[in-house]
Amino acid sequence: MKEEYGKTGFHKSCFFMPKKNIYYGMILFFRTFLWPNGSNFMKSFSIEQIKLMDRFTRTHFINTLSGFKSVSLIGTINKSGQTNLAIFSNLVHIGADPALIGFINRPTEAAPHTIAYLQETEFYTVNHINQEIYTRAHQTSAKYPEHISEFEAVGLTRLFRPGISAPFVEESNIQYLLKLEEVIPIKLNGTFLVVGSLQQAFIQEDVMDEDGYLSIEKANSLCSLGINGYYETTFLDKLPYAKP
Repeated sequence: MKEEYGKTGFHKSCFFMPKKNIYYGMILFFRTFLWPNGSNFMKSFSIEQIKLMDRFTRTHFINTLSGFKSVSLIGTINKSGQTNLAIFSNLVHIGADPALIGFINRPTEAAPHTIAYLQETEFYTVNHINQEIYTRAHQTSAKYPEHISEFEAVGLTRLFRPGISAPFVEESNIQYLLKLEEVIPIKLNGTFLVVGSLQQAFIQEDVMDEDGYLSIEKANSLCSLGINGYYETTFLDKLPYAKP
């Protein structure tokens, strides 16, 4: 049988669809001819729909929605000499003068050791994570008993520097020491914003530019997405200070 096509190139049956199919036909047309990659179509998620997701799907969805984050290991020690090492992906720059850096600590019943130790001794270290140690760093998120140090459990090396009680991670290429300044409770979910002041930094030699900018990709520092995704970083551009 001879197929009948009009000047448009479409079979004549395309113009005699049942009304209930016209809507879907229009969507197919636009997706096929105007936006073939579908990039301009976005799926909407209401908070009601998000709440109906199962626990793990909802957790992944919310934790990845805010985007890539820095990821580091925080080293602490209590007054008895017990060390602790924990991975955090929510560190944030608070101010440059004075130099303040914060992080969010989960409710104490879920993550008690880091916040308890730094409140005891006031000092703690932050250590960037790189490709060589990220799997071991991730393992520190496991809930080890207090008497077991994550340094030993995951195979990372404690580094004690003269005059500093808190332990660094020797395998890290960017390390810095903070002094506890403030712990701010967040009543909505029982977490805490922990604010520390910068005391000292130890940086791989080739990382700092002449203007003080730290090109941390040279130290192989990673970033994270969600609770278990790790990404390498690639420099894109450095733009001038924006003015009106």
